[in-house]
Amino acid sequence: MSDITISLGNNDTNTRQDATSDFISFWEKQAKNLSWFSSWDKTLDWNPPFAKWFVGGKINASYNTLDIHQKIKSDKPAILWEGENGESRILTYEDLWTRVQKLANALKSIGVQKGDRITIYLPMIPELPISMLACARIGATHSVVFSGFSATAIKDRIDDSKSKVVITADGGYRRGNVINLKEIIDEAIKDLDFVKNVIVVERTKTKLRLSSKDILWNDLIHDSYDLCIAEKLDSSHPLFILYTSGTTGKPKGVLHGTGGYLTHLYSTFKWAFDIKDSDVYFCTADIGWVTGHSYVVYGPLLHGATQVMYEGAPDFPDASRMWEIIQKYRITIFYTTPTALRMFMKFGDDLPNSFDLSSLRLLGSVGEPINPEVWKWYFKIIGKEKCPIIDTWWQTETGGMMISALPGLETIPLKPGSGTLPIPGIHISVVDEVGNELPPNTKGYLVIKNPWPGMLLTLWGDDQKYRDVYWSKYKNYYYSGDYALKDTDGYFWLLGRADDVLKVSGHRIGTAELESCIVSHHDVAESAACGIPDEIKGEVIIVFVVLKQNATTDTATLEKELIVKIRNDIGAIATPKQIYFVTRLPKTRSGKIMRRLLKAISSNETIGDVSTLEDDIAVSEIQSAFEELQKSIQKKP
Repeated sequence: MSDITISLGNNDTNTRQDATSDFISFWEKQAKNLSWFSSWDKTLDWNPPFAKWFVGGKINASYNTLDIHQKIKSDKPAILWEGENGESRILTYEDLWTRVQKLANALKSIGVQKGDRITIYLPMIPELPISMLACARIGATHSVVFSGFSATAIKDRIDDSKSKVVITADGGYRRGNVINLKEIIDEAIKDLDFVKNVIVVERTKTKLRLSSKDILWNDLIHDSYDLCIAEKLDSSHPLFILYTSGTTGKPKGVLHGTGGYLTHLYSTFKWAFDIKDSDVYFCTADIGWVTGHSYVVYGPLLHGATQVMYEGAPDFPDASRMWEIIQKYRITIFYTTPTALRMFMKFGDDLPNSFDLSSLRLLGSVGEPINPEVWKWYFKIIGKEKCPIIDTWWQTETGGMMISALPGLETIPLKPGSGTLPIPGIHISVVDEVGNELPPNTKGYLVIKNPWPGMLLTLWGDDQKYRDVYWSKYKNYYYSGDYALKDTDGYFWLLGRADDVLKVSGHRIGTAELESCIVSHHDVAESAACGIPDEIKGEVIIVFVVLKQNATTDTATLEKELIVKIRNDIGAIATPKQIYFVTRLPKTRSGKIMRRLLKAISSNETIGDVSTLEDDIAVSEIQSAFEELQKSIQKKP
C-alpha cells in the first residue's frame, strides 16, 4: 500500500511556522483558547528540568470543562454510557455540571480542602469523571487508581499520596463477574489511619459491610447544594497524580498541573481529531490510565464533545462488542490500541464487516507502536479506506500527544506504522548514546529538546528521582526511554521501549521490531518475544505466537516460514531458539502484553504482582511452554 493522503480539516500552514519561530509565544496563543479567571504574568518559567507555564494565571479545569458550555450546550449529551451488563445512561452537560457541584460541596462538608489528595478507585462509570471534576473544582488533587489493581498496589499509592479520602464502589463488572472493589479498599487502608473517609458508589448492589469511615455516595450528596463556585487556582496547581506501574521498584507518582496541561489537551484534541459539534467520539481507554485522563475526561469535555463511555472488556460477551457499540451510537471517531486491534484481527474480517461502521470518519491508535499490517487492516476493514488513522505517541509524563498526524490542522501523507510528525511547538530528535543527532533512518533514542505545556511538574514527593529518570541521560533533554528512527521525510517511527531489548552475541535486538516482523505474517495475530540466558550468546530468543482463527498453515510449516521471514527481514542474529504457539498471551486488563512476566518466568524468578492480569490461564500456558523447553534442553547431549 502506498502512502495515503486524506484531508479532514483546514490546511493551516501558519501554525507550524509560528510554533517553529517562537514556541513560547505559540503556546501563549493556544492558552488563550481557554477561560482564565486572570491572565498570566509570564508564559514560561524554565528552570531545567522544572517548567512552570502561564505563571500568575488563574484557572480551573472543572470550570473549563463544564461551566463554559452551559449557555449553549447544556442539553447536549456529554456522556453516552454503556455498562457491560447492558445498562445505559445519558448525561448532558447540565447533568454533569449539577452532579459535579453537588459532589464538590459534599467533599467540602467532610473536610476536603484545596491541596488535599483524593484517591479514586472506580470502574468505568460516570461517577468516575464526576469525582475527578469535583476534585478539580475545589482544588483537591485526584489520584485515580486503575480498578484492576490489587490491595497491595493500591495501598502503596494511597500511602505515597497521603490521600485523606477514597472514592470507590461496592463492585464493578468485568467479563460477567463482579469485582468486589470495596473489599479490596478495606484491605488496602486497614493500617492507613490518615484515610478519614471512604465514599462508596452502589454499582452492583453487592452486600456491604460499612465502618464508621464509610459513606454511601447517594447519602453523601442527597442534601448537598447544587451550586459550588469553582476555585480560582494557580496555573501550576496540581491537578492530578497518576502512578506509573513500573516493572520494578516503587511506582512513580507523575504530577501534572492545570493551566499548561489543559492548554496542551485543548490543542491536541482539536488538531488530532478535527472535532466537530456533530461528532460522537469513542476512546476505549480506561480512565485509570493517562489516555483516559487526557482523551476521555479532559480533552473531549474541554471541547463540549459527545462521547461514548464503556464499562467492560472490549470482547465481552463476544468479539463483536466494539462493532455493536459503533453501530448503535453512530460513532464518528474511534480511538483504541494496537493490542485490541490485533485481537480483533484474530477473529477475521467477517465479524466487523457484518456491522454498519459507515458513521466512522477518523480512526486513532495509542499505547504502543502499531504494526504496518495492523495499520492496513484497520484502514481497510474498519475504516473502509476512507478514514485517516492518527497513530499517536505520547506518555503519562508528557500529558498529551507529542507525535501524531493532525487532520484538524494539515494535510499530509500517512505512512502505515509511522506516527508522522511532532505536534507544533515540540522539538523531538533521535540521538545516539551521547546525545548526537542521528542521520535519517538510523535507530536511536527519542528525546524532547524543549519544555512543553503538558509536561509533568515533577514526580510526587521526589524531585531528585524526576531529575534522575528523565533528565540525567542528556543535559536539558527529556529522555523518553523509547527507541525510534526518523526517516528522510522527517516522519518518526517508534520502535518500542529501550529497555525491551534482547542482547544476542553482543547485538541489540528490539522486541518491537521482532514482534512486528512476526505479526506481518498473514496467519499471525499476536506475538511476544523474550530472552532466556545462554552461556555462549548471553541470551537466546524465544517467541510466543497467537494464530488467527482462520489460520491455514500447520504450525510446523509456519515455524519454518517465520524463521525465514525473521532472517530476511531482520537478520540471522534475530533467529529465535524456539517458537511456541499458544492461544493467548498474558496481558493487563488495559490490553498490554506483560513482557515483565514473560521475562520473570523465563529466568525462573517470582512473577510478582499480577493483579492487573486479564487472564491467568495465559500464565499457565506460558509456564507449561517454558517447562517443555527446559525438558528439551536437558535431553540434548
